[in-house]
Amino acid sequence: MADKYVYLDNSSATRLDERVLEEMRPFFFDKYAVATSEFGYSLGIEAKEALDAARNNICKRMSASPGEMVFTSGSTESNNMAIKGVAMGLSEKKGKHIVISKIEDFSVLNTAKALERQGYDVSLVDVDEDGLVDMGALEGAIGDKTILVSIQHANQEIGTLQDISEIGRICKEKDVLFHTDATHSFTRVPIDVEKCNIDLMTIAAHTIHGPRGIGGLYIRPETPVKKWMDGGYHENNLRAGLENIPSAVGFSKAVALVTEKENKEITRMRDHLIDRALGEVPDVTLNGHRTKRSPQNANITFHYVEGESITLHMDMRGFSLSTGSACFSKSLEASHVIRGIGGDHERAHGSVRFTLGRYNSMPDVDAAIDNISEVIGKLREISPLGKNK
Repeated sequence: MADKYVYLDNSSATRLDERVLEEMRPFFFDKYAVATSEFGYSLGIEAKEALDAARNNICKRMSASPGEMVFTSGSTESNNMAIKGVAMGLSEKKGKHIVISKIEDFSVLNTAKALERQGYDVSLVDVDEDGLVDMGALEGAIGDKTILVSIQHANQEIGTLQDISEIGRICKEKDVLFHTDATHSFTRVPIDVEKCNIDLMTIAAHTIHGPRGIGGLYIRPETPVKKWMDGGYHENNLRAGLENIPSAVGFSKAVALVTEKENKEITRMRDHLIDRALGEVPDVTLNGHRTKRSPQNANITFHYVEGESITLHMDMRGFSLSTGSACFSKSLEASHVIRGIGGDHERAHGSVRFTLGRYNSMPDVDAAIDNISEVIGKLREISPLGKNK
């Protein structure tokens, strides 16, 4: 392994910020009690106050009112809670039809598929070659029996940002609930749940240098979400189980530490990476919209080579990247996102995702492009496909 390792897979998970850890530390060793009411003991009251303060601080970042969020174990649970909770709360009253896009994260796609096996009707809306939802198709998919539209804000692979304000407008006009998975955009892109007419929104800490295993689901008041996991009466009787107070406090601190200045610098590094890759490496394709994309994401297909070969060679050189290749997928299927935007298997197999974070620098980006350019050249020399180029 190289002397210095450059981590460029920040959309999978980020390094914990030391300041977040310090904020969490007292709730492991000094203030470790469960959250109790004002009639409980002092340590419990202190824990409850910290939990409420964390919730309110996070709500402010999405322009939500205090307390309009349930803490969860992460984005997967939040997406399950939103989709299954609405299904359980509205199916008997209105219908069993749900609308999602073809390129949603697996926690949305597979939750919808699970409901489909239970008799629900799921519509998959097309996206264009940049990954943007076809608004006409979305509007046409909504019917009298539709109970929920779930469209992500930023795509987990290609980074394309959807126009959630327009989607929210359509849903409000059609009197349908709107859920968005903002795991890869929250704090990186301004979100106002009121202005965007969002009824439910998934967020998580692991993509913003916060602790893993903590997320949240914004729920607009009066939204008919039924509790889907039985147990105690925690989180306004919407999620059973003891609250993860240290991680909730850490999540709040992580949110506070993301600044506009940092987001601008990450965007600058992303654009530099894309410009150099497209300008210096032959036979490449940018996946996702050129400008309507999350600040941290650059997804590029290097044609005539396999993504797993690229990532393995880059790892030996000290760089961590991810790929949409089937060989790196537990399902052994090529990226559904690349295929969803019209790409073939070759384009999916050669796709590589670079995702930036707080601990990356411009020299990291330059070093990554310098090395991947060499790797691509060598791999194409030994590739049967590459020899023809």
